[in-house]
Amino acid sequence: MILDGLLQFDSAANLALGVGTYNSTNVIDLGVTSGVPSSASGGGARDIGIGDDPAMKLLVDILTTFPSGGAGTLALILQGAPDNGSGAPGTWSTYWQSSTFALATLVSTRGNFANIDMPRVPPGVAMPRFLRMQYVIGGATMTAGAIASYIVLDTFQQVYSSAGNLSGYPAGVVVAN
Repeated sequence: MILDGLLQFDSAANLALGVGTYNSTNVIDLGVTSGVPSSASGGGARDIGIGDDPAMKLLVDILTTFPSGGAGTLALILQGAPDNGSGAPGTWSTYWQSSTFALATLVSTRGNFANIDMPRVPPGVAMPRFLRMQYVIGGATMTAGAIASYIVLDTFQQVYSSAGNLSGYPAGVVVAN
């Protein structure tokens, strides 16, 4: 798995915040800006491979475990917007929304918390030039917790042992080489 800064929403978003909706630090611009013209009329200029195999994936990783006490919840939203004609985002539309997660499930996940293929543009919604993540905190103020979120080509799927070590085989299995 390669983490690309141009496909990064947040590298370590601190979500020790009150109830509310918070936007990712970075907005991904699918328009190419280094010599190739962007689509000023609203479309995205970069193909992120929806429907490809392997598909680009939305990766959300919990870096710091959220405290398990209290009634706080977290939901994730991926949004896209066309160019407004001036090189800035137009009206944001929701492309994907997670279920609402209780605090007890918000533990350090090592890259597997939200691991989905990039969704298609919803019917009747303009092709996006810009993408962002939103984090929706509900129920109660979070006192700790941090998240990283990216678009990636492939995710790291190696199994971890209960002790948190990389482990491809259950204990006691000997692999003859």
